[in-house]
Amino acid sequence: MPPRTLSDSNLFKAIEVFVAVAETGQMTAAAQLLGITQSAASQQIATLERMFGAQLLDRSVRPVRLTQVGGLLHRHATEILNAVEDLTTRMRHSGPNPISVLRIGILASIATTLTPLLVASAQNEFRVQDVSIHAGLSRDHETLLRTRRADIAITSDPFYDMDGLERHPVLQERYLLVLPRGYAGPRDDLHTILERMPLVRFADTTSVGRQIEQHLRRLKLRAPKVVQTDRSSMVTACVANGVGVTFLTPTLLIDGFAEQMALDVSPMPVAGMTRSITVLAREDELGALPARFADMARTELVRRIADCIGPVGQQAVTEVP
Repeated sequence: MPPRTLSDSNLFKAIEVFVAVAETGQMTAAAQLLGITQSAASQQIATLERMFGAQLLDRSVRPVRLTQVGGLLHRHATEILNAVEDLTTRMRHSGPNPISVLRIGILASIATTLTPLLVASAQNEFRVQDVSIHAGLSRDHETLLRTRRADIAITSDPFYDMDGLERHPVLQERYLLVLPRGYAGPRDDLHTILERMPLVRFADTTSVGRQIEQHLRRLKLRAPKVVQTDRSSMVTACVANGVGVTFLTPTLLIDGFAEQMALDVSPMPVAGMTRSITVLAREDELGALPARFADMARTELVRRIADCIGPVGQQAVTEVP
């Protein structure tokens, strides 16, 4: 192997960047996750490639793929980061305050609703001194958990392919038909509805967007891609302004109704789409905190759905203790 040209600290940082790129498949997403610029991330990867004298990433495809050498480095790099994080976690959880620092990943759609409650519980019940929260999509939570940059996640994917996690169900919710207020057309036939108004979509890069696209295919329905976003607030704002209709679950609608957007919701005329919310944490690291967070999230989300959306929203939710 060529002589090492990076200091230990710089090598560790470069390995962190490499693993983040390998997990996300995107230089930009990895940079955002690590709080650095895309150019800085690219430089770290280039430095590693010069150091090892081999190409680590196939940049000719999207998302980027690991080369054979990159795959070897990824396996060893993950072991190194996990070992360091295990040590860091043990040190953070030792002393008079068992959980001194808590890093939370949470769905952006429920972050505003749950953040004050979770912070208060962490500080008052579990004596956490420092709480860090990252609001995003389920794909962000997967990367945060895999790279051990989050201790706990409240997300819509249970990540059953990841070992070593404890899972605490919060609730299951059915999708609703979301229309502009004042819509006077039919509500019992999706084909007719989509002929009258276009579908405002979540982007295909999101789990919600992929789920809706698969559902439309099963129903043999075609809806032109007029608008795609990756945030529920942007989807509801478009619908409220008459751009089109959409399909969202109650928790994805809370912020829109809280902002008093001009929305009207109905049960879906065709059943079949549901979404689950789960609290995930690494096994035996946070004690009773994950289960407590799941209980609080369930209670607060159900309350907010009842207050903001009413009976239609309540009937679309099943609590999963």
